[in-house]
Amino acid sequence: MSRVFMKGCEAIAEAAVRAGCRFFAGYPITPQNEIPEYFARRMPEVSGNFVQGESEVASVNMVYGAASAGVRSMTSSSSPGIALKSEGISYCASARIPMVYVNVSRGGPGVGSIQPAQMDYFQATKASGNGGFQMLVFAPASVQEAVDMTYQAFDYADRDRNPVLILADGVIGTMMEPVVLPEMKTDEEIASIKESKKSWSCIGHSLDLANRSWIQPGHWKTSDMQVANEEAAALYTSWEKEAQAEEYLIEDAEVVITAYGISARIAKAAVDLLRKEGIKVGLIRAITVQPFPYNAFDHIDYNKVKAILDVEMSIPAQFVTDVETGVKGRCPIETCLCSGGNIISREAVMEAIRKMVSK
Repeated sequence: MSRVFMKGCEAIAEAAVRAGCRFFAGYPITPQNEIPEYFARRMPEVSGNFVQGESEVASVNMVYGAASAGVRSMTSSSSPGIALKSEGISYCASARIPMVYVNVSRGGPGVGSIQPAQMDYFQATKASGNGGFQMLVFAPASVQEAVDMTYQAFDYADRDRNPVLILADGVIGTMMEPVVLPEMKTDEEIASIKESKKSWSCIGHSLDLANRSWIQPGHWKTSDMQVANEEAAALYTSWEKEAQAEEYLIEDAEVVITAYGISARIAKAAVDLLRKEGIKVGLIRAITVQPFPYNAFDHIDYNKVKAILDVEMSIPAQFVTDVETGVKGRCPIETCLCSGGNIISREAVMEAIRKMVSK
């Protein structure tokens, strides 16, 4: 297939359209504005529906409604906008309604800055809304990965009847790269997907308890909330085998960098340059951040590794808390951090490694 040159946000939107997304509702916020803008142009071409809601709250609840009717549906926002959507996302999780959303994250807390950051890690992986629900969370490190993850996310959402999050950042969202786009699902395939949801979707069937998730969120198959939560917990546990990580040159490494998203991409370039200096450094990149790939840290040879360097665009560090769980105290962990819209530099990562090696 031929490659096309696309901006990250627009490529994400096109991937969603090709996956069969036919409803999008959103609200403008930098740096993800190109996603709703692209959908506004693209949806009429595929007989889909685009709505610019009056707010983030309105938009996510429109998605809740469309997805409840069996339509592949999506929303997107950036950091504080995602916070406003959290109640609607929690409702979808409670009602077991499949939907996909994208966070092209920016600085924080509060309104923060419009520049890229990775300060929504806890929000994405620990507390995306009230009630302790969980989601699959994918963290792309390139525009191509953002395309592939978005396309696949709709299948995961339908399989689990659960929201799925693409945790991108302002760099991935605004940079341009060549990508290979996935095949467009046919009208027949999209109709078949919607037909497969008839047993639970809001299409006018009788109001028996087995089909009331869209009326009484949280009471999916049962009126007992504890039973519903137990079923959800079993689903979350089943995801452990789906944790994904890239392990790069860790076999002989004396120092291992760990990161996700754009920070991991920058760190990987630092690894290659440091190797040329004779410094044995490797990288563990989390591809899924929920479930977290804890097992990847069991593949490190702790007889060789002097320390691990956590690299993230967040102050205070957040990703490091899961790294600590994976490392289990088997070696020291240091951090290389930035925030406030600053992008981590290769030079900062390399200098941090040099200092660690010289100790």
